[in-house]
Amino acid sequence: MPDIHIPKLNGHGSGHSIFKILLEVVLIGTGVFLGLAGEQWRERAHQRELAEQALRRFRSEIVENRKSVATVADYHVTMKKTLEMAKSADDVQFAGIRPSNFDHSAWDLAIATQSLSYIDADLALSLSRVYNAQETVMELTRGVLQAMYIAPPTDSKNAKAFFGAVLVYYGDMTIYEPQLLQLYDAILPRIAKTLGEKPGEKK
Repeated sequence: MPDIHIPKLNGHGSGHSIFKILLEVVLIGTGVFLGLAGEQWRERAHQRELAEQALRRFRSEIVENRKSVATVADYHVTMKKTLEMAKSADDVQFAGIRPSNFDHSAWDLAIATQSLSYIDADLALSLSRVYNAQETVMELTRGVLQAMYIAPPTDSKNAKAFFGAVLVYYGDMTIYEPQLLQLYDAILPRIAKTLGEKPGEKK
């Protein structure tokens, strides 16, 4: 009976194959990890860019809105005192209501693009307070303007009712406008700090 030779398993070759497979798995896993990490880094960079753009728009808008408030605040205080002291409508030298004009385009855009979610939460909350305060003033302004159109001061009776409404409006403005100016002055340095700018610096 002829001898039957059974080939021996090459242990060294088998180990080499397993090592090669493991190496390939590790390399593939590393490549996937690096790819995901790179994508996350690009996404975070994009979010930071959106947040920075939004903050610059907020700053420009808030600066302009602050100017609008500061321009009319003293007039509202003076007219409130005048209306309180006037004995009749004829005693009032009225030069218009002179409401503040607010722009809220930056806020609307931030909501539409969801870039507000990329801004620091505390800063976003403070921005929300600013724009809510502005909205309150705008609502009060719409109310007094509506009263003016419904009952224009064309006669003494309407004039008395109209100036009564205006007095209430100015009373509200002497409260809300100083608060708004404080909110503006508090948040502008915070925006600059978040943008990495020194006080008074504007890029």
